[in-house]
Amino acid sequence: MHEWTEQTEQLAAAVLAYTQDRLRLRPVPLDGPRTPEELSAEAGATITAEGIGGEEALRIFADVLAPACISIDHPRYFSFVPCAPTPASTLFDLVVGASSIYGGSWMEGAGAVHAENEALRWLADLAGFPPGAGGVFVQGGTLANVSALIAARHAAARAGEGEPREVSREGRRFAVAASAEAHSSVTSAASAMDVDLIGVEPDDSGRLTGVALSEALDRSAAEHPERVPFAVVATAGTTNLGIVDDLAGVAEVARSRALWLHVDGAYGAAALAAPSRRHLFDGIESADSFVVDPHKWLFAPFDCAALVYRDPELGRQAHRQHAAYLEPLRTGDEWSPSDYALHLTRRARGLPFWFSLASYGSDAYSQAVERTLQVADHAAAQVRRSPHLELVSDPMLSVVAFYRTGWSDGQYYDWSSRMLTSGTAFVVPTTHHGRTAIRLCIVNPRSTEEDIDTVLESLAD
Repeated sequence: MHEWTEQTEQLAAAVLAYTQDRLRLRPVPLDGPRTPEELSAEAGATITAEGIGGEEALRIFADVLAPACISIDHPRYFSFVPCAPTPASTLFDLVVGASSIYGGSWMEGAGAVHAENEALRWLADLAGFPPGAGGVFVQGGTLANVSALIAARHAAARAGEGEPREVSREGRRFAVAASAEAHSSVTSAASAMDVDLIGVEPDDSGRLTGVALSEALDRSAAEHPERVPFAVVATAGTTNLGIVDDLAGVAEVARSRALWLHVDGAYGAAALAAPSRRHLFDGIESADSFVVDPHKWLFAPFDCAALVYRDPELGRQAHRQHAAYLEPLRTGDEWSPSDYALHLTRRARGLPFWFSLASYGSDAYSQAVERTLQVADHAAAQVRRSPHLELVSDPMLSVVAFYRTGWSDGQYYDWSSRMLTSGTAFVVPTTHHGRTAIRLCIVNPRSTEEDIDTVLESLAD
């Protein structure tokens, strides 16, 4: 099965033809889930002792399995945070898979690592990070957040003359501060790391502010003297509403208290590339680390999240693994991506993003992000004009959330189901302060004002 045969040649042609057809398809089908019973009946037995053959497996995928997956690049996929990879990034994903590159070490993947670091440098420059900044592409924002916090805790524990901080004394516990609007992965990271979470109440607009952070830290110190804060997580574009925290104010507090500042921009930090929104991120240049997911709003395929450290040496000290079989990789000042996050085995997942960025140029990226923001502005304007719709808040980025006045929770969900079943759009409800709302997340440059109008007009009845 590892030989290149005539059957392999035919399979390669079929796979490439399928890929080209899928990339050419406009519009792509929205599709939707099927029941396990339906899929079992239609797909039949796919894993057999003799094998069903590559072309038959491809047929089952194309005819049965793929249509049971919602197309995340559909222009009216407005739920969660969509993914709209460029043709260049998708095509190069095939190249990465075919090239059998191990992306964990410089020794084994120097060329790939060099290219990934070029893309990381562009992201670091967007944030105003110093020339020595660097990082790694990981699976997603969750892994990036926990990896950054592990590095932050390691740095705090080794502060001073290389000795653990007095947190090691009996009863002392490390703690990280974050807003109630922070991504759920921050809570999960704190739980996995067995550190306390200091909750900070956001302001009326949902932002974490420096003032609120300072008050929460003082309150925690008075009520929980056993806690030793080591980091604060700010958000550059919350998932639910796209809110950017008071990064400058939070950075000032973090600096004054010697706390590591991590900025979770998994969704929103892509807008660093948009001149119209760059001012919202003032203060990110003072962070110790940040994350942005190119598979969200920077048009890369899954799975690709960039974790960038101001001082990557602190990340390396926390994450480099040591074993007899790994020592041959340590030849000097090499840059091994496995040293900078909670992973070892790693595909070169940043290469499709690098290839697309190199192919189209950074100006094209800025224009594409700005285009999605224009469509989001149109959506907000249309909601304001509609007497039966009410904005949850004025959008900062490309998330537009609003209420349908007079509707019960059930009506929201019934409407969402009808939209998907009919192939019109994929829009799942969310909640804000316990009230059900509709949320549109617009990150696909192929989404148009007409797509927005189609969704909003369906709410008139």
